[in-house]
Amino acid sequence: MNFPAQMPAAQGPDRLGQQTAVEQSRAVAEVQAAIYVARQFPRDVGRSRAAMQAACGSMALAERAFYRFPRAGGAVEGSTIHLAKTLAQTWGNIQYGVSEMRRDDDYRQSEMQAWAWDVEANTRHVLSFIVPHAKFANKQVQQLVDLRDIYENNANNGARRLREAIFAVIPDFFIDEAEELCRETLNKGDGKPLEQRVEGAVKVFEQLGITADRLEQKLGRPRAQWAGADIAQLLITHKSIQRREIAVDEAFPQARITGAEITSKKNGGRKQQGPPDDDPWAGEPSH
Repeated sequence: MNFPAQMPAAQGPDRLGQQTAVEQSRAVAEVQAAIYVARQFPRDVGRSRAAMQAACGSMALAERAFYRFPRAGGAVEGSTIHLAKTLAQTWGNIQYGVSEMRRDDDYRQSEMQAWAWDVEANTRHVLSFIVPHAKFANKQVQQLVDLRDIYENNANNGARRLREAIFAVIPDFFIDEAEELCRETLNKGDGKPLEQRVEGAVKVFEQLGITADRLEQKLGRPRAQWAGADIAQLLITHKSIQRREIAVDEAFPQARITGAEITSKKNGGRKQQGPPDDDPWAGEPSH
């Protein structure tokens, strides 16, 4: 049997184009300049903490600092990409980014990469991952066809990986302090009395079709007993709904009506004490 001769491997051009060479030189120069500037102007931890404390003391950041959604009978909560970017800016000498490396329409997936680089400490964290062109909705996987849907899906997945990359190059004490300050800001509110904040939260959720009864069911207590922490939890959930991280019905599931409640309503709210007098089999044991 005659085997075909091995084909020579495809080779690239023997020379680089002028534009390619310019881009390579520019990239190298940017890296060298970033390292030089970082060493010439190292971060001041005290100044970085002061900038972080000022940012976390504002409601504008605190309201966007956390996400919350239910999962497996519990709740998943964490810090958002908005807080991560703010901490990267206040900590200083950090570069970060996310990009789509390759899109494969045949397999309906995108290869992406998120990275963060502490230029001063020369610490770099890179995450490469695959994003399927699909989403999970209504308890089933739905393929994405529209280009805008694919872009938004890639952006959402990229933001989550970018958040983890940024947090990987920032000290834990800096992140923990920022999260605690943001929670304190949410608990204190924007200077309004608690009663006004409660009414404001109820009105905001009414615009989403969520009644005060469902809010009380979510928190497990009537609104007359709500505290600042309860308002903070509702704000986090509201922002998650606005960012389309969770659906309204998932965040505030409808209460199930039991058979006893239905029977009680039919009887006018009175509990039946015994069998009716006209039932000949009343009180007889069942077999």
